[in-house]
Amino acid sequence: MSVDDDATVPHDRRFGEEGGRMSYGGYLRLPELLAQQRPQSQAPDELLFITIHQVYELWFKLLLHELEVARAAMFGGELWQARHLFKRVHAVERVLIEQVEVLETMTPQDFLEFRADLAPASGFQSVQFRELEFLSGAKDARYLDRLRDADDTERARLRRRLDEPTLWDAYVTALSRRGLPVSDDDEIMAALLTVARDRRSHDDLWQLAEDLLTHDETTAQWRMRHVQMVERQIGTKSGTGGSTGAPYLRGRARMHYFPLLWELRARL
Repeated sequence: MSVDDDATVPHDRRFGEEGGRMSYGGYLRLPELLAQQRPQSQAPDELLFITIHQVYELWFKLLLHELEVARAAMFGGELWQARHLFKRVHAVERVLIEQVEVLETMTPQDFLEFRADLAPASGFQSVQFRELEFLSGAKDARYLDRLRDADDTERARLRRRLDEPTLWDAYVTALSRRGLPVSDDDEIMAALLTVARDRRSHDDLWQLAEDLLTHDETTAQWRMRHVQMVERQIGTKSGTGGSTGAPYLRGRARMHYFPLLWELRARL
Protein backbone atom coordinates (compact mmCIF):
# COMPACT_ATOMS: atom_id res chain seq x y z
CA MET A 1 0.00 0.00 0.00
CA SER A 2 1.40 3.41 -0.91
CA VAL A 3 1.36 6.44 1.33
CA ASP A 4 -1.48 7.86 -0.75
CA ASP A 5 -3.45 4.63 -0.43
CA ASP A 6 -2.86 4.62 3.34
CA ALA A 7 -4.31 8.11 3.58
CA THR A 8 -7.62 6.80 2.21
CA VAL A 9 -8.02 4.20 4.97
CA PRO A 10 -10.71 5.34 7.43
CA HIS A 11 -9.15 6.58 10.65
CA ASP A 12 -10.88 4.00 12.84
CA ARG A 13 -9.40 1.16 10.73
CA ARG A 14 -5.80 2.17 11.37
CA PHE A 15 -6.00 0.65 14.85
CA GLY A 16 -6.31 -2.90 16.11
CA GLU A 17 -5.46 -5.95 14.04
CA GLU A 18 -6.37 -4.25 10.76
CA GLY A 19 -3.65 -1.67 11.26
CA GLY A 20 -1.00 -4.34 11.72
CA ARG A 21 1.78 -1.80 12.17
CA MET A 22 3.13 -2.85 15.56
CA SER A 23 2.33 -5.63 17.98
CA TYR A 24 1.91 -5.30 21.74
CA GLY A 25 4.93 -7.49 22.38
CA GLY A 26 7.02 -5.69 19.79
CA TYR A 27 6.23 -2.24 21.14
CA LEU A 28 7.06 -3.26 24.72
CA ARG A 29 10.01 -5.43 23.62
CA LEU A 30 8.58 -8.25 25.69
CA PRO A 31 10.85 -11.04 24.42
CA GLU A 32 13.89 -9.01 25.56
CA LEU A 33 12.23 -7.90 28.81
CA LEU A 34 11.08 -11.38 29.83
CA ALA A 35 14.51 -12.83 29.09
CA GLN A 36 16.13 -10.69 31.81
CA GLN A 37 15.00 -12.78 34.80
CA ARG A 38 17.88 -15.24 35.20
CA PRO A 39 17.99 -17.02 38.57
CA GLN A 40 21.42 -18.16 39.79
CA SER A 41 20.05 -21.05 41.81
CA GLN A 42 17.28 -23.65 41.77
CA ALA A 43 15.42 -21.93 44.65
CA PRO A 44 11.76 -21.41 43.69
CA ASP A 45 11.55 -17.90 45.18
CA GLU A 46 14.55 -16.44 43.39
CA LEU A 47 12.37 -15.51 40.40
CA LEU A 48 10.15 -13.49 42.75
CA PHE A 49 13.20 -11.74 44.21
CA ILE A 50 14.61 -10.83 40.79
CA THR A 51 11.27 -9.70 39.38
CA ILE A 52 10.48 -7.39 42.30
CA HIS A 53 13.86 -5.70 42.15
CA GLN A 54 13.77 -5.28 38.38
CA VAL A 55 10.32 -3.71 38.70
CA TYR A 56 11.73 -1.33 41.32
CA GLU A 57 14.43 -0.27 38.88
CA LEU A 58 11.81 0.40 36.19
CA TRP A 59 9.88 2.58 38.62
CA PHE A 60 13.13 4.37 39.56
CA LYS A 61 13.72 5.08 35.87
CA LEU A 62 10.25 6.62 35.55
CA LEU A 63 10.67 8.65 38.75
CA LEU A 64 13.95 10.10 37.50
CA HIS A 65 12.28 11.13 34.27
CA GLU A 66 9.27 12.73 35.98
CA LEU A 67 11.37 14.56 38.57
CA GLU A 68 13.71 15.93 35.91
CA VAL A 69 10.74 17.35 34.01
CA ALA A 70 9.23 18.71 37.24
CA ARG A 71 12.55 20.39 38.06
CA ALA A 72 12.65 22.01 34.61
CA ALA A 73 9.06 23.19 35.05
CA MET A 74 9.94 24.87 38.36
CA PHE A 75 12.98 26.56 36.82
CA GLY A 76 10.77 27.71 33.96
CA GLY A 77 8.04 29.14 36.17
CA GLU A 78 5.48 26.51 35.12
CA LEU A 79 4.48 25.58 38.65
CA TRP A 80 1.19 24.02 37.55
CA GLN A 81 3.09 21.49 35.43
CA ALA A 82 5.46 20.64 38.27
CA ARG A 83 2.48 20.03 40.57
CA HIS A 84 0.85 17.75 37.99
CA LEU A 85 4.03 15.69 37.70
CA PHE A 86 4.45 15.44 41.47
CA LYS A 87 1.00 13.83 41.69
CA ARG A 88 2.32 11.10 39.41
CA VAL A 89 5.52 10.81 41.44
CA HIS A 90 3.56 10.40 44.66
CA ALA A 91 1.37 7.71 43.09
CA VAL A 92 4.43 5.74 41.98
CA GLU A 93 6.06 6.09 45.38
CA ARG A 94 2.96 4.68 47.05
CA VAL A 95 3.26 1.68 44.72
CA LEU A 96 6.88 1.23 45.83
CA ILE A 97 5.69 0.96 49.41
CA GLU A 98 2.89 -1.49 48.62
CA GLN A 99 5.23 -3.62 46.52
CA VAL A 100 7.21 -4.59 49.62
CA GLU A 101 4.26 -6.74 50.72
CA VAL A 102 4.75 -8.95 47.68
CA LEU A 103 8.38 -9.58 48.63
CA GLU A 104 7.34 -10.39 52.18
CA THR A 105 5.42 -13.44 50.94
CA MET A 106 8.90 -15.01 50.77
CA THR A 107 9.85 -16.55 54.12
CA PRO A 108 13.33 -16.19 55.67
CA GLN A 109 13.88 -19.90 54.98
CA ASP A 110 13.01 -19.40 51.31
CA PHE A 111 15.42 -16.45 51.05
CA LEU A 112 18.25 -18.38 52.70
CA GLU A 113 18.05 -20.97 49.93
CA PHE A 114 19.67 -18.52 47.50
CA ARG A 115 20.92 -15.56 49.55
CA ALA A 116 24.54 -16.72 49.54
CA ASP A 117 24.46 -16.75 45.72
CA LEU A 118 23.76 -13.00 45.68
CA ALA A 119 26.91 -11.79 47.42
CA PRO A 120 28.27 -9.21 46.96
CA ALA A 121 25.26 -7.90 45.00
CA SER A 122 23.12 -5.59 47.11
CA GLY A 123 20.41 -2.95 46.82
CA PHE A 124 23.08 -0.59 48.16
CA GLN A 125 24.50 -0.72 44.61
CA SER A 126 21.35 0.67 42.95
CA VAL A 127 22.73 3.58 40.96
CA GLN A 128 19.27 4.81 39.99
CA PHE A 129 18.10 5.03 43.59
CA ARG A 130 21.21 6.99 44.48
CA GLU A 131 20.48 9.26 41.51
CA LEU A 132 17.03 9.89 42.97
CA GLU A 133 18.60 10.87 46.28
CA PHE A 134 21.12 13.19 44.61
CA LEU A 135 18.43 14.79 42.43
CA SER A 136 16.24 15.31 45.50
CA GLY A 137 19.07 17.03 47.38
CA ALA A 138 20.79 14.28 49.41
CA LYS A 139 24.14 14.41 47.60
CA ASP A 140 27.02 12.33 48.93
CA ALA A 141 30.18 12.15 46.81
CA ARG A 142 31.57 9.41 49.08
CA TYR A 143 29.10 6.99 47.51
CA LEU A 144 31.17 6.96 44.31
CA ASP A 145 34.12 5.51 46.23
CA ARG A 146 31.92 2.82 47.78
CA LEU A 147 30.44 1.78 44.45
CA ARG A 148 33.26 -0.54 43.43
CA ASP A 149 31.30 -2.53 40.85
CA ALA A 150 29.86 0.42 38.92
CA ASP A 151 30.94 0.87 35.33
CA ASP A 152 32.17 4.13 33.80
CA THR A 153 28.71 5.07 32.51
CA GLU A 154 27.13 4.67 35.94
CA ARG A 155 29.86 6.68 37.62
CA ALA A 156 29.44 9.43 35.03
CA ARG A 157 25.71 9.54 35.73
CA LEU A 158 26.32 9.96 39.45
CA ARG A 159 28.94 12.66 38.90
CA ARG A 160 26.48 14.51 36.70
CA ARG A 161 23.86 14.29 39.44
CA LEU A 162 26.34 15.69 41.94
CA ASP A 163 27.00 18.68 39.69
CA GLU A 164 23.47 19.47 38.51
CA PRO A 165 20.76 21.46 40.34
CA THR A 166 18.45 19.67 42.76
CA LEU A 167 14.70 19.87 43.16
CA TRP A 168 15.31 22.23 46.06
CA ASP A 169 17.41 24.51 43.87
CA ALA A 170 14.52 24.66 41.43
CA TYR A 171 12.02 25.49 44.17
CA VAL A 172 14.25 28.23 45.59
CA THR A 173 14.45 29.69 42.08
CA ALA A 174 10.64 29.72 42.01
CA LEU A 175 10.65 31.67 45.28
CA SER A 176 13.14 34.13 43.81
CA ARG A 177 11.05 34.64 40.68
CA ARG A 178 8.22 35.74 42.98
CA GLY A 179 10.51 38.48 44.33
CA LEU A 180 11.36 36.78 47.63
CA PRO A 181 14.98 37.05 48.91
CA VAL A 182 16.74 33.66 48.94
CA SER A 183 20.47 34.35 49.36
CA ASP A 184 20.91 32.07 52.40
CA ASP A 185 18.91 29.71 54.60
CA ASP A 186 17.67 32.51 56.85
CA GLU A 187 16.23 34.39 53.89
CA ILE A 188 14.77 31.21 52.44
CA MET A 189 13.05 30.49 55.75
CA ALA A 190 11.67 34.03 55.80
CA ALA A 191 10.40 33.49 52.24
CA LEU A 192 8.76 30.21 53.24
CA LEU A 193 7.05 31.95 56.16
CA THR A 194 5.78 34.65 53.79
CA VAL A 195 4.39 32.00 51.47
CA ALA A 196 2.78 30.10 54.33
CA ARG A 197 1.18 33.22 55.87
CA ASP A 198 -0.06 34.74 52.61
CA ARG A 199 -1.78 31.90 50.82
CA ARG A 200 -3.93 34.35 48.90
CA SER A 201 -0.86 35.60 47.03
CA HIS A 202 1.35 32.53 47.11
CA ASP A 203 -0.86 29.45 47.27
CA ASP A 204 0.82 27.87 44.23
CA LEU A 205 4.20 28.09 45.96
CA TRP A 206 2.71 26.70 49.18
CA GLN A 207 1.11 23.76 47.38
CA LEU A 208 4.32 23.04 45.50
CA ALA A 209 6.23 23.02 48.79
CA GLU A 210 3.69 20.52 50.08
CA ASP A 211 4.35 18.37 46.99
CA LEU A 212 8.06 18.40 47.76
CA LEU A 213 7.36 17.46 51.36
CA THR A 214 5.14 14.57 50.27
CA HIS A 215 7.93 13.32 48.01
CA ASP A 216 10.28 13.49 51.00
CA GLU A 217 7.82 11.84 53.37
CA THR A 218 6.78 9.06 51.00
CA THR A 219 10.38 8.18 50.22
CA ALA A 220 11.08 7.99 53.97
CA GLN A 221 8.06 5.70 54.37
CA TRP A 222 9.46 3.43 51.66
CA ARG A 223 12.85 3.34 53.38
CA MET A 224 11.23 2.41 56.69
CA ARG A 225 9.00 -0.20 55.06
CA HIS A 226 12.09 -1.59 53.38
CA VAL A 227 14.07 -1.85 56.62
CA GLN A 228 11.16 -3.61 58.30
CA MET A 229 11.13 -6.12 55.47
CA VAL A 230 14.89 -6.65 55.80
CA GLU A 231 14.57 -7.22 59.55
CA ARG A 232 11.78 -9.69 58.90
CA GLN A 233 13.94 -11.59 56.40
CA ILE A 234 17.44 -11.58 57.90
CA GLY A 235 17.17 -9.96 61.35
CA THR A 236 20.45 -8.28 62.30
CA LYS A 237 22.65 -10.11 59.78
CA SER A 238 24.96 -7.99 57.61
CA GLY A 239 23.81 -7.12 54.10
CA THR A 240 25.10 -9.08 51.11
CA GLY A 241 26.93 -5.96 49.96
CA GLY A 242 28.88 -5.69 53.21
CA SER A 243 26.77 -3.06 54.98
CA THR A 244 25.49 -3.57 58.52
CA GLY A 245 22.10 -4.41 57.05
CA ALA A 246 19.05 -3.21 58.94
CA PRO A 247 20.95 -0.78 61.25
CA TYR A 248 22.39 1.00 58.20
CA LEU A 249 18.95 1.20 56.59
CA ARG A 250 17.36 2.52 59.79
CA GLY A 251 19.90 5.34 59.86
CA ARG A 252 19.00 6.28 56.28
CA ALA A 253 15.28 6.25 57.10
CA ARG A 254 15.68 9.40 59.21
CA MET A 255 17.15 11.41 56.33
CA HIS A 256 15.25 14.47 55.01
CA TYR A 257 15.59 15.89 51.52
CA PHE A 258 14.14 19.28 52.45
CA PRO A 259 14.97 20.05 56.10
CA LEU A 260 13.82 23.67 55.87
CA LEU A 261 10.31 22.57 54.94
CA TRP A 262 10.21 20.41 58.06
CA GLU A 263 11.66 23.18 60.20
CA LEU A 264 9.04 25.56 58.83
CA ARG A 265 6.37 23.70 60.83
CA ALA A 266 8.02 24.77 64.08
CA ARG A 267 8.18 28.41 62.92
CA LEU A 268 4.51 28.84 62.01
